[in-house]
Amino acid sequence: KPLIDNPPDLAVFDVKMPRMDGLELLRRLREKSQLPVIFLTSKDDEIDEALGLAMGADDYIAKPFSQRLVIARIRAILRRVELNKNAAEGEDETVAEPITRGRLQMDPARHKVAWDGKDVTLTVTEFLILETLASRPGIVRSRNQLMDAAYQDDVYIDDRTIDSHIKRLRRKFREVDPEFDGIATLYGAGYRFADDS
Repeated sequence: KPLIDNPPDLAVFDVKMPRMDGLELLRRLREKSQLPVIFLTSKDDEIDEALGLAMGADDYIAKPFSQRLVIARIRAILRRVELNKNAAEGEDETVAEPITRGRLQMDPARHKVAWDGKDVTLTVTEFLILETLASRPGIVRSRNQLMDAAYQDDVYIDDRTIDSHIKRLRRKFREVDPEFDGIATLYGAGYRFADDS
């Protein structure tokens, strides 16, 4: 309860916990906050990994893991959060300009996204992936390019992680527009933001 009522800068927790399952904790956190979350999962538990990402986790780390890897991923996520915060407060002289692509409106400085005037709440990672796609509509971005944009450090991320983030993005947009089809899959190549969205 204290974690939900007074969230820290970032949370790292296991999917399997004694009192409350990690997926339920994530669901409750997402009701009140966009706090970055890293899941710890069993190496062979791909379902938990996919479900955690689909529910809005920013990253996952499979067991066994090294302390160095956990620290690197925490630093990478906190650095992205800080960059977004500084940009929103006007502390960054290279504040990205708002992006408008058809019905999509993105304000990177304020980490705000709207579709047809309706707000869409995204995690930091989802925002960075969408920003990369929307910055050049029609251009195909590979999973590796999207990983580089979303995870800016030399951290190994399974390329299927991007697939989970894309599914989550589509679901969030379909909550405000059931006909949303702005992110196209090009099998074997990657993803692109539709020119006519």
